[in-house]
Amino acid sequence: MIILAATPIGNLGDASARLRETLENARLVASEDTRVTQRLLAGLGIANRPRLIALHEHNERQRAAELVALARDEDLVLLTDAGMPTVSDPGFPLVQAAVAAGVDVTVVPGPSAVVTALAVSGLPTDRFAFEGFLPRKAGERDRRLVELAGDRRTLVFFEAPTRLAASLAALAEAFGADRPAAVCRELTKLHEEVRRGPLAELARWAEDGVRGEICIVVGGASAEASDPATALERVQELAASGTRLKDAAALVAAETGLSRRDLYEAALAARKG
Repeated sequence: MIILAATPIGNLGDASARLRETLENARLVASEDTRVTQRLLAGLGIANRPRLIALHEHNERQRAAELVALARDEDLVLLTDAGMPTVSDPGFPLVQAAVAAGVDVTVVPGPSAVVTALAVSGLPTDRFAFEGFLPRKAGERDRRLVELAGDRRTLVFFEAPTRLAASLAALAEAFGADRPAAVCRELTKLHEEVRRGPLAELARWAEDGVRGEICIVVGGASAEASDPATALERVQELAASGTRLKDAAALVAAETGLSRRDLYEAALAARKG
């Protein structure tokens, strides 16, 4: 059997009794970083010293079959550095291989940065989507945001502190400067901070530099955004800020579901009028 075990995202006090019991009895542990796992065992006062096997983004596909074979005979615990394995962390190829091979997979649930950030953001929680990390390349990132701009669900992203300001600025450009959002930093840790506000305001705040592990939570697109008159105003605002008119029409079309051609022609007509 493979046991997916969630680990604390910052505060060791969040380790569950089941996690402690699982680690005390484990003989095989696959982990994202064996050094981090050793520190976790020491921090939790776990006397057991299981065999540690490195399983990270660079080798997980190559090692999946080997670990599934081991799990046929003995329980294999999978740990990542923080949070739930497979969620923007190693583990999915292993689970996929185990399911295909008929090897049981179970879970020891626990902390998750995604739902923790969502809960404290102050944004709607009834419908949400987790988008992981945005693409590193600006072009790919912007195309992804165009696809997401009209999503009515609350969106949760992970982001590196060095890219936070640029990502918030790109979100403000694609979703609108006033779209409500929250930046959740160092959740459950000593310097936990939740900064809430419009995307443009958060982007300006982040320009001074932000440290730590970060989640961005962004409110979904409003129903009012689909009104043609409101959409035309949005196209005009984007164009006035320097966005090409065709690109502005495409962005707003993605946000609203309205016709890109109709928006472009309406904006052209408004200019001539």
